[in-house]
Amino acid sequence: MSLGEKDGKRVWRGRQPGFSLLEMLITLVILLGVTGIVMTAMMGMTKNQGTVANRTEMHSSVRSATEVLQQEIGQAGKVSLAGSTPVTIPLTPVTLTTAVSVLNSPVLVTVSSAAGMFNGEQLAIDTGDNEETVTVSNLSLATNTFNATFYLPTLTVPLHAIGAPVRVEGAFASGIIPTSVANGSGDFLLKLYGDVNDDGDMEYIEYWCDTAGGNLYRNVVAIAPGATKLAFNPSMIILSNLLGNPPDPGATTPAPCFKYQQKQVGADTYVVDVSVTLTVQTPNKDPQTNQFQRETKALLNVSPRNVFEGWQLASGGVANRIEPMPATVLSLLP
Repeated sequence: MSLGEKDGKRVWRGRQPGFSLLEMLITLVILLGVTGIVMTAMMGMTKNQGTVANRTEMHSSVRSATEVLQQEIGQAGKVSLAGSTPVTIPLTPVTLTTAVSVLNSPVLVTVSSAAGMFNGEQLAIDTGDNEETVTVSNLSLATNTFNATFYLPTLTVPLHAIGAPVRVEGAFASGIIPTSVANGSGDFLLKLYGDVNDDGDMEYIEYWCDTAGGNLYRNVVAIAPGATKLAFNPSMIILSNLLGNPPDPGATTPAPCFKYQQKQVGADTYVVDVSVTLTVQTPNKDPQTNQFQRETKALLNVSPRNVFEGWQLASGGVANRIEPMPATVLSLLP
């Protein structure tokens, strides 16, 4: 190898390791560009996730509230006898514990349980050809007794034997408290009652759509002698971030939360349909727009089926299956 070749090899070997300053600058610019693209994408994904989480939370809360509303409106007006205390599932049937032998005059009736009964209630006694409907008066929960007048003559004595079943049928005409009743339901206050959970427990429930305070409240009271209603408080909130509804077409004021379709038969008013409209916003501002997202949820034509069936019976002239409002419920309305 010549001297020149040796010198050239030394120069080549000396230049082999590392990069030039220009190469490093170019590489750094490329890395910064790639990092910027990745960070922008990650920030965008984070904002999208925030948007989705916001809307998911809003959807979940309003869906939970409307599901409860739909179930309890649909079940309102159901009348039942508890049959046992505490209530058991299945319910223990109520029966006569003394025979009935007197016609056409008030007689003291003793039953296995008077839980859930009230004065003015119409009860079906016995079965088959011996069945008749009587009206409860002078009810005593302590002794499981009440007075009733029997009119159905039979060829057997006693008229109704010990162990004859005692049932309640039909529905409360005012299961959804009509707007025409003093202290009844209104645009932002829904009042209903009945065996809403189909477990024998009679309950009175108020929903207050407080758009000014931003909350939907649910106040539940067990229907029993001496029952009292608590004032609305934070423990009753089932939906927050509530807003006023958009106006109805042609109107300028917010649409009400509750609307009612009412039918009249005789002296009774039946709410046969309830519409619910709720507007809510996300708990946090949207990360992308920096604005609260809003949604209006509407439940149209929610029918209280028990009240509706009662209205159909009353329209057909069947009056002994329409139950009056218990005095306990009337005392809870104000």
